[in-house]
Amino acid sequence: MAEDAGQTWYKIGEVARMLNIAVETIRMYEREGIFLAEKTETGRRIFNDDDVRWLNCIRRFITEQGLNIEGIRRMLALMPCWELRPCTTAERDICPAFQGAMVPCWMIKAETAGSCQSDNCRTCHVYLNAIKCENLKSLLFHFNQSENQSVR
Repeated sequence: MAEDAGQTWYKIGEVARMLNIAVETIRMYEREGIFLAEKTETGRRIFNDDDVRWLNCIRRFITEQGLNIEGIRRMLALMPCWELRPCTTAERDICPAFQGAMVPCWMIKAETAGSCQSDNCRTCHVYLNAIKCENLKSLLFHFNQSENQSVR
């Protein structure tokens, strides 16, 4: 465990022990696009308290809610990124996330043609809201309500 600018950083093995999961499980979550790891200049993954909470939330989705990786990925794809990080109408017209992608916006960043393309997704308002388990349900509910009102 290391501290940097008031933030505590953990190594991958420490996080795995804290959550009682395998290191490879954490790497799989990253490969599958439901977790974005911070990496040092040498490529080592490091984790802060928010990362640990999000990984724990993913575990609860799987063990308590019965979701699988694809279910979590699709749930994250429902995040209204265009509302959380406003974009122009022109950007929305060509954005795969707005058009109904089946993966979170950070997984299709290369395909987007907007202002977010050069951003670090780990620090993006969309990802930061997604990794707060308590916010996820309310964000998805708000999105669903907005969609239902626009259809009427």
